[in-house]
Amino acid sequence: RLNPGNIGARENVEKVVKACKEKHIPIRIGINGGSLEKDIHEKYGRPTAQGMIESAKRHVQILEDLDFYDTVLSFKSSDPLLCIEAYRFAAQTFDYPLHLGVTEAGTTMTSAIKSSLALGTLLNEGIGNTIRISVNGAPEKEIPIVKELLKDCKLIQNVPNLIACPTCGRTNIDLISLANQVETMAADFEDLNLKVAVMGCVVNGPGEAKEADVGIAGGNGEGLLIKKGEVIRKVPEDQLLDTLMMSFLNSILILSYI
Repeated sequence: RLNPGNIGARENVEKVVKACKEKHIPIRIGINGGSLEKDIHEKYGRPTAQGMIESAKRHVQILEDLDFYDTVLSFKSSDPLLCIEAYRFAAQTFDYPLHLGVTEAGTTMTSAIKSSLALGTLLNEGIGNTIRISVNGAPEKEIPIVKELLKDCKLIQNVPNLIACPTCGRTNIDLISLANQVETMAADFEDLNLKVAVMGCVVNGPGEAKEADVGIAGGNGEGLLIKKGEVIRKVPEDQLLDTLMMSFLNSILILSYI
């Protein structure tokens, strides 16, 4: 990754290009709103989409002058709305792949929200070739957010999809624990387009879970096992997870024979 705001003089860029040519390595020109060149920052007074595009143009031109076209561009900021504006501008300006991301996005929760706002908007507009979810924490925390975002944007389909209702006054089972355990269970089965429902009550649960392949709806110390919108049987609360897991595995076996 080449950061225009940090790499300095043109000869430094030329050295990077020479090395990348020899090793057949692509270069990502990574424009960061927080580290724009001094003159661009002074010109616009703050990080702007226009300034980020101007910075990218300079370095794209250098690479093209050196007959280097194996290039990817990114326009990251900690401000998701600035990211959206910059990437929209870039999609109209450059004929290079775009790597999407919100930088310095914060903890798992704040990163998921900021990244989903920016990247979800752009992906739904057909903008972007690769993505990175930036989390202030262990890198493996980024992957579930990526999968959920791509799944909800309908860009990947063969992953389990968990739906779970919020708790309310009708909830009489340990819904939160059940949902977390089911989410962990489903994560072990990739490449499966199955919808699993964990619902808190038998009033709205069966109806809300009717689109799920398998699901449970809680009652008072018991719950319903549901498959394809049909109530199969009542199950004691302490058997709900195991019953759902067996039904989930049976659905996997059925899919494997289709």
